[in-house]
Amino acid sequence: MREEKLKIIFMGTPEFGAIILDGLINSQYKPYAGRWPNGPFRPILVVTMPDKPVGREQIVTPPPVKTLAEKYKISVAQPEKISDLSSQISDLKPDLIIVAAYGQIIPKEILDIPKHGCLNVHPSLLPRWRGASPIQYAILNGDEKTGVTIFLVDEKMDHGPILNQRIVEIADGETGGTLHDKLVNFGKSFLIDTISKWQRGLIKLQPQDEDMVTYSKILTREDGRIIWKKNAQNLEREIRAFDPWPGSFTFWPRLGKLLRIKILKARVFKSTGGISFPIGKTLVVPQNEIAVQCGGGFLSERGDFLVIEKLQLEGKTEMCSEDFIRGHLDFIGTILK
Repeated sequence: MREEKLKIIFMGTPEFGAIILDGLINSQYKPYAGRWPNGPFRPILVVTMPDKPVGREQIVTPPPVKTLAEKYKISVAQPEKISDLSSQISDLKPDLIIVAAYGQIIPKEILDIPKHGCLNVHPSLLPRWRGASPIQYAILNGDEKTGVTIFLVDEKMDHGPILNQRIVEIADGETGGTLHDKLVNFGKSFLIDTISKWQRGLIKLQPQDEDMVTYSKILTREDGRIIWKKNAQNLEREIRAFDPWPGSFTFWPRLGKLLRIKILKARVFKSTGGISFPIGKTLVVPQNEIAVQCGGGFLSERGDFLVIEKLQLEGKTEMCSEDFIRGHLDFIGTILK
């Protein structure tokens, strides 16, 4: 490819896509600095998912990518099916399509349109954690590292050959939110550098190793419900991985009702092997914090405890464990569902 301004179409939907799009719009890559308004990689069209109802009030809300594109007065398309847009994309004759968390599989009829292919920015070290939730799955499985992969899209999910890949370390206590921010902010500059090298013919494609493939599934709100039969270490990882979404929650049986409680922060408290309690039972540890008896996985019926550091009763403000106990003395000794 010659170094010239590319006609780019961008496809994305959530906050991850919006940050990548912002990087494209405002790129100031050195060979191009000052030559075009908002940088050389400003898309000519942004494709995103339709507006949808959000929250308890079900207010119809545009996706973050649409909001950003409109801020910069870039044309936006929101097809129910991406295949409905194939004629419009063909008429635009794009050089390149960039995808970042769009939400639909792109058909071959569209993949074949751009001269230089369709590139995807994926927040994992492919082929590990293909699919919709790679950030959460890296934390859930105790991975010590993840990364950003830019690959050439084909007709299979997250399957195409890799252009570029970089490792990002997962810190102790990392949450889904902090890891998301770390990966996307690295990814937006990493993409600009990769596009420039791809444009100049400096990248050799590397096929993914199919023997190393793992998959992440789409998460739902119900995935956030805590199953106290699981071991404490896995539950602690879930609470971090599902922060901020879908969040982790449990139910407190009280006065004939099930009160929903969000668990915001927790740590593992090792069992000494003495007295064991019914799974899900709430206790107090010496620091005047709540502890819950967890299961022991496959090896034993009961295992370690999960100490709840921060929690939030539905409709109330979040608070530390000690303050919650002070206001809800009847919480201790109950069995969470």
